[in-house]
Amino acid sequence: MNPLLLALLEDAFWSAIAAVGFAILFNVPRRALPGCALAAALGHALRTWVMQLGLPIEPATLLSATMIGFLGDYLARRFESPTAIFTVPAVIPMVPGTFAFRTMLGILEITTMGVFGSTPVLVEASLNAVKTGLILAALAGGIIAPRLLFRRNTPVV
Repeated sequence: MNPLLLALLEDAFWSAIAAVGFAILFNVPRRALPGCALAAALGHALRTWVMQLGLPIEPATLLSATMIGFLGDYLARRFESPTAIFTVPAVIPMVPGTFAFRTMLGILEITTMGVFGSTPVLVEASLNAVKTGLILAALAGGIIAPRLLFRRNTPVV
């Protein structure tokens, strides 16, 4: 079997497991759990695939979160449920925990260093902080994209 396909299937499987775990934690109805798993599996696999093609993690996350947003919107209409039931658990496996952790480690390391020699650590911590913020913004922007693009409600005048 193709190693990339195997990696994508493994990625999709573990993302679906994580999403279902968070969905259960958030008391998502049982009938919606397969939709959460599907959205997470497809979204995370898409992100992994486009990153393998050379796209950086930030736009790859935006692309996959947007796909999750559209899929969540479709599932919400089909199951007559709120969109967040499907989208929030599906994007949680893509939260940039590693980058946030590295940011905090860098900040703690800077506090123990003197003024001299801390510049490379400060630069690395700053880059990790910016990457964390961009990924989180991509997740939020992606899951809200269908609502922004295809607003069904008329504004109150």
